[in-house]
Amino acid sequence: MKLYMHPVSMTSRPVRLFIAENDIPAEEQVVDLFTGEHYKEHFLAINPNHMVPVLEDGDFRLTESSAILKYLADKIGSPAYPKDLKQRAKVNEVMDWINVNFYRDWAYGFIYPQLFPHHKRQTDEVHAATIEWGKERAQGWLALLDQYWIGPNRQYLTGDQITIADYFGAALVTLGEVIRCDFGKYPNVQRWLNNMKKLKSWPKTNEVFYGLCDSLKQQQFNAI
Repeated sequence: MKLYMHPVSMTSRPVRLFIAENDIPAEEQVVDLFTGEHYKEHFLAINPNHMVPVLEDGDFRLTESSAILKYLADKIGSPAYPKDLKQRAKVNEVMDWINVNFYRDWAYGFIYPQLFPHHKRQTDEVHAATIEWGKERAQGWLALLDQYWIGPNRQYLTGDQITIADYFGAALVTLGEVIRCDFGKYPNVQRWLNNMKKLKSWPKTNEVFYGLCDSLKQQQFNAI
């Protein structure tokens, strides 16, 4: 298998972590997002969405992080994607919630406009208003994640056993570490993230990501 990815890509990180934790043989091909390689003709032939990750398994090609995690978990028979219909449905439910609701406002409304020039709005006033609106929405989603999805009694998103939803969600939530968000107001989220960071492969697979965080330590952000 071959995984096209970038080590700081929020959607590549959960796939890389799952592969590392489960010792899945896979070649990694870095697609340099910072030089725009994902817009180059050779990569558009692989994924016209110009996004990573992309998984190739023989002549089978799959895009979208959530779909790749499900495929890999099924391929190796991992309990992280339960076979039981109702348990699997709960995993799908929270993954959809994270992707469609939480991540939209958290990343594209709040954090990415502070990090990337191509997310700059037309005027400074509109830009600042976009970030404030995204921040307000993100705080609401974090409260739901803290109190409803995790709550005080769960170790992971769907119970006391890790699932692919945790791999997926933890990578996206820790995007907030780039702008130095403080999850102290969300103790269940903090506890859950600490559980994920205990995985043996977390330090290595997130090494470049934390290098990015360190490189931005002097930059001022509007953080939670």
